[in-house]
Amino acid sequence: MDPTTQAFLAAVIGAVVAGGAVLAWAISDRQQHQLPTHEEPVVPAGVATVLSVLRSSAVVVDDADVVLKASAPAYALGLVRGTRLVADDLAELVRQVRRDGQIRETELVMSRAGVPARHVTARVAPLGSRLVLALVEDRTRERRVEEVRRDFVANVSHELKTPVGAIRLLAEAMHEAAEDPTAVKRFAARMLIESDRLAQLVQQIIELSRLQADDPLEAPSAVGLDDVIAVAVDTSAIDADSKRIQILTAGTSGLQVFGNEEQVTAAVSNLVANAVSYSEPDATVLVTTKVDEGSVEISVVDQGIGIPPDEIDRIFERFYRVDPARHRSTGGTGLGLSIVKHVAATHGGEVRVWSVEGQGSTFTLTLPQYFGATSKEDINQEELP
Repeated sequence: MDPTTQAFLAAVIGAVVAGGAVLAWAISDRQQHQLPTHEEPVVPAGVATVLSVLRSSAVVVDDADVVLKASAPAYALGLVRGTRLVADDLAELVRQVRRDGQIRETELVMSRAGVPARHVTARVAPLGSRLVLALVEDRTRERRVEEVRRDFVANVSHELKTPVGAIRLLAEAMHEAAEDPTAVKRFAARMLIESDRLAQLVQQIIELSRLQADDPLEAPSAVGLDDVIAVAVDTSAIDADSKRIQILTAGTSGLQVFGNEEQVTAAVSNLVANAVSYSEPDATVLVTTKVDEGSVEISVVDQGIGIPPDEIDRIFERFYRVDPARHRSTGGTGLGLSIVKHVAATHGGEVRVWSVEGQGSTFTLTLPQYFGATSKEDINQEELP
C-alpha cells in the first residue's frame, strides 16, 4: 500500500474516531441535563370499579394531594372541588395517613356558606405506597333522628310529669279534706280532668308511635268523609259550646278517600280541635271539602290567633305549641299536628297551612280520592287486551 493510501485511511479512521467521541460526548451531556421522568401513580382498575358502585363518598388522593378519583356521592356531598379536597380536616387526615401508613377514623363536621352543617364519619387508609383512600359516610340524618328521639323522651317525661303530679297533689288534698264533702267533690272533679288529659296524652303517644313505624296501611278501604267530619265536629262540640264557637261544614258531600278510617278520623278531629282551641269566643270554625285532580282536600279554617311566620315550619314538631301557656290551659298535648302530618304521609297525601298572625289559620289535608267500582285500576284493567 502506497504512502498516499495509508495517509487517506488514517485520516478516515481518525475522523470516525473523532466523530464517535463527539457523539458519545453529546449523548452523555444530554443524559446529564435531561430531567428525570416522574411516573404518575395510576388508580388500579379494580379500585375504580369498586368506587363507581359505592354508596359511600370515596376519594383517592395521590402523594401531591391531587384527587385522582372520586365517586359521585363525594361530589354531591361537596368533598371535592376540581382536583382538590375541600374539607381541610379531611385533607390533614389524608396527610397523616400518608406519613405513617396507619388507618385512621374520625368524625367531622362539614360546613359551607349557605348550606347546613353536615356530620360525617371518615375512614382513611393507605392504598399502595403512594395513594390514599378516604371513605366518608354522611351521618347527618342519623344525628338528627337521635336528637329527635332524645327530645321525644325528654318531652314525654315532662308532659307525663304534669298530670301525674297534679293527680298526686289532688289526692293528697282530698285526703286532708276528707271531712269536707264540697272540697272532696271539687278535688275529685279536678282529678277526672287531669286523668282524662293523661289518658289523651298516652293515647296520642301510642298513635304517633304507630304511625311513625313507616308501615304501609294493612287494609286500606273507602272512607266516607261525611261521617269522618261528623265525628270530628261532634268530638269538639263540648269545647266549642263552652266558648260559643260555631262549627260549620260546607263543600262537596259524598266524597270518599282511600285509607284507614280510624287514622283519617284522628287527623281531621285533631285539625278541628286545634281550630277550636286557638279561636276566640264567639268565633266560627269552617270545615270544607273539595276535589282537586284525583285528590280530596279537607280544609279547616279558624279565626284564631294565627301563627307567626318564623314558627310555621315548626308547628308539626311533636309537643310544639305556638302559645304554650295558653294551650296548656286547654289540656292540649302538642301532638295533634304531628299525628296529622304522619297520617298524610302514610296515606300518600300532604298537609299545608296558611296563616296570618292575629287573623287565623287554614289547614288543608289532601288525601287520595276513592273512585269506587270504577276506580283507575279497574279502568286500566279493562283497557288491557
